[in-house]
Amino acid sequence: MYYRLCDDIALRSWLFISGAFYRKHETYAQGLKGEEFELMLLCDGEHDLESSDLLESLVKRQLIEKCEKGEKPNEWSAYKSYKHRYFPKMNFMITGKCNYNCLHCFNAADNAPIMTEWTYEQAIDLLDQARECGVNAFTITGGEPMLHPRFMDIVSAIYERGMFIEELNTNGYFLTQEILDKMKEIGCIPYIKISFDGLGCHDWMRDRKGAEQRTLAAMELCVKNGFRVMSQTQVHKRNLHTLIPTAKKLAEIGVDTLRLIRTTEVPRWEENAPDSCLPIEDYYQAMLDFMREYKGLGLDMDIIIWQFMKAYPKHKNYHLDAVLCPTGKFNPTDPICKGNRGMIGVTSSGDIVPCLQMSGYFEEKGIHLGNLHTTPLSELLIGGDYMKLVCANLHNQLKNNQKCAACKFYGYCNGGCPALGGLYSPKKLDLYGCDITKCIFYENGWYFKVLDAMEGWSNTTPIDIFEREINK
Repeated sequence: MYYRLCDDIALRSWLFISGAFYRKHETYAQGLKGEEFELMLLCDGEHDLESSDLLESLVKRQLIEKCEKGEKPNEWSAYKSYKHRYFPKMNFMITGKCNYNCLHCFNAADNAPIMTEWTYEQAIDLLDQARECGVNAFTITGGEPMLHPRFMDIVSAIYERGMFIEELNTNGYFLTQEILDKMKEIGCIPYIKISFDGLGCHDWMRDRKGAEQRTLAAMELCVKNGFRVMSQTQVHKRNLHTLIPTAKKLAEIGVDTLRLIRTTEVPRWEENAPDSCLPIEDYYQAMLDFMREYKGLGLDMDIIIWQFMKAYPKHKNYHLDAVLCPTGKFNPTDPICKGNRGMIGVTSSGDIVPCLQMSGYFEEKGIHLGNLHTTPLSELLIGGDYMKLVCANLHNQLKNNQKCAACKFYGYCNGGCPALGGLYSPKKLDLYGCDITKCIFYENGWYFKVLDAMEGWSNTTPIDIFEREINK
């Protein structure tokens, strides 16, 4: 019998990953056992294979299918091997241009508008490179990505190459029924993340009259068309009063998730709204006050609180983001940031960065790790400053950070967020700086304050060191 890979399965291998497969429109590759991988390599329509339990297992898992002799897998499915490490995702800032002038924008090093943008031809070349490097999923962002004159052409080009868009970050201004129809026609159903900064506050923060009404209408339109929507809402001293009314309104529209994000001390925000940032502990307290009230509203909308917790009302449980290892046991060879190790950040000027949220900081400090207009993606993924940054591991952090090395909580937080560690460090580029948001969480008893605020809900990340103290 002859077999081929199913059309929605792609066989792949990377440095340190000998055999895996992508299932179309699923972000992450799944590992294969050695014998599974070797057998799937022979499922090319050319090898006459004897029936076996393993073959039948692969058929049942819809990884392979019977075929006629010579019926090869499609071009996307066919086995490909890469010399570099595994990077399944790309966060692609297709333009820095925006129709708003957001007061807190992290993409700018100052208050000057960003005018850099990928041409269509440059974007297509990068998509080809991404495909040849095994990238599978994209987050499309900006600026305002839909302001790009060839936005839909770029979207279509991603799908034509067997890849897909997992998330679209937008302010919602250009979302129309026509655009959503076009996206659905090509099978593009991303999680649409729309910026919204609170009832009565949104116009001010986006520096655009009428932005609030336009954004709420866009969210409602997306929900009616079957797209999941997340509201990405900044939190600062000036809009705390509106968070509960905003949550009620968004839940009424049908928004899937409300993500509350502490507005960080980026250059533009510091200039436009001085002294508006919430100190870390004030932020934690404000978020617990919000959750106490939100719990009693009977709403199903999930809540993500940046660098703090995730709450799931349908299941009445929550997850603590400050906890990476509830048992305190960790692998020292793990990267400090697993997100950076899985997603390539690409700015509108072509710079490759570990985290797009830090692009303004990198620009301000004059930090450049490589540019895709001058260096191929495959080369940047093999070595150099970018790979040094994204592969920085826990072992090296402990060698270079005395506070972390001596901290009894390190096994639980694993150093926290390296972007925040760099932001709060006096050094220009500190791979191993302390994420003070996690230091404060552990050292100042916020674990117990969360337990108190979330009484009646289940904590899915109980921290051993604290639980032992509770159960004495």
